[in-house]
Parts: sequence; C-alpha cells; structure tokens
Amino acid sequence: MKPLLPLLLALAVAACTTSTTQRLHLPELRTVAQVDLGRYVGQWYEIAAFPQSFQRDCTASTATYTPRADGTIDVLNRCRLKAIDGPEKLAQGRARVVSFFRPFWGDYWIIDLGADYEYAVVGHPSRDYLWILGRAPTMDAQVFAGIVSRLTAQGYETQRLVRTTQPLGH
Repeated sequence: MKPLLPLLLALAVAACTTSTTQRLHLPELRTVAQVDLGRYVGQWYEIAAFPQSFQRDCTASTATYTPRADGTIDVLNRCRLKAIDGPEKLAQGRARVVSFFRPFWGDYWIIDLGADYEYAVVGHPSRDYLWILGRAPTMDAQVFAGIVSRLTAQGYETQRLVRTTQPLGH
C-alpha cells in the first residue's frame, strides 16, 4: 500500500484547524507529515487517553485497523468493562483517510508517530480528545515522557491523561 500523500493530510488540516485553534487561542495542531497505511494498520493498545463518555468503564482498550479493497479501513475497537476479565465491549466502524464515518464524522489526527510505528498519538485541534497508542500493552517510561512533553508543547492539558490498564503477558 502506498504512503498517504502529505498533500491530502495538509488539505484536511488546513480546512479544519483555523476556526478551532483561533477560537480557542490554541497553537495550530501539528500532525505528522506522512503516514504509511500499510505500516499503520494492525492492532494498537491504548496506553493513555483523555477520558471520554463513550469509553466509560473501559479497560484493556485496543483498536484494530484492517485495510479494505475499496481504500477504506475497517475499525474494531474493543475494551473490557470495569475489569481486565470483565465482559467485552465492541465498536465496529469504517474509516477513510482523515475522517471516520458511519454513523458520525470525527477527526482522527495523527500528531505523533514512532519511527518504527511502535507508538502513535491521536488528537483533535480542540485538544478535547487524545489517545496514546502502542503496539504493545506497555510503554517505556522515557518514551511516554517524551510524548507527554511534545503534547504539552502542542497545547494539551496532559494532566488530564489517564493511563489505561492493560493485561500483562501479551
């Protein structure tokens, strides 16, 4: 699969950032310059996130992205309710470059990405949404601290981050 064209991402960013960042007096949210979907797809573990009502009582959260022949991506979000061994909650959807759809739209901005795609940080220009994802259920403390530092520089209130409990031994 070819890498995403930086122009597509730049156009989407330019279309969405101006009003939100100016209205909230935030610096423009910087995204990664390019994402290779072939390397990005697969399973991600949620390492930390800003709490969201749609993830209430979730632990052991993961997201799995699978490419489709039509260029979109199947998305499967999973979590365990209230405990690592609690009942599983699933949310399925489809994504396309820049926006999620069906039943609603939302921006999915990759704002930090490990050189080997070992972590990804997903946010929104309003700074109300934030997820730190990793390919493993745990993350090195220095890597996490570096991500948090870069997020602070981008205007995120990093004290709102909540670490996600993940099962050990995966």
